[in-house]
Amino acid sequence: MINFYSENEFILKNEAAFSNWIKGVIQSEGKKLEEISYIFCNDDYLHKINLEYLDHDTYTDIISFDNTLGNLLQGDIFISTERVAENAKEFNVDFDEELKRVIIHGILHLIGYKDKTESESALMRQKENEKIELFHVEQ
Repeated sequence: MINFYSENEFILKNEAAFSNWIKGVIQSEGKKLEEISYIFCNDDYLHKINLEYLDHDTYTDIISFDNTLGNLLQGDIFISTERVAENAKEFNVDFDEELKRVIIHGILHLIGYKDKTESESALMRQKENEKIELFHVEQ
């Protein structure tokens, strides 16, 4: 099950298409879906979570809490839509493309991909691009 919640004014359009895409990505990596919740919020909301749970005093676009058991993916993924909008401007892409990247970035973390080193980041970016392409194929 995939849940979408909003702690700000953001409303995800076409939740069914996003759910189907995310499920397809999970399957493409040989994993199974238990329950994943996306919580869309603003910078301040996510900053508080970052401070409280991770002891990081920074703004970020995404925080994933991984409760995966073996191949059963489960977790909570918090996304700052304000940060996504800023990143979209900075990287000169539209909001929807950046949102897809961040949404799937969270799933890739739950699957087990990391992005702490340069080589891990390069693989993460490659996987993000590959999985974003799946969104267009399935529609």
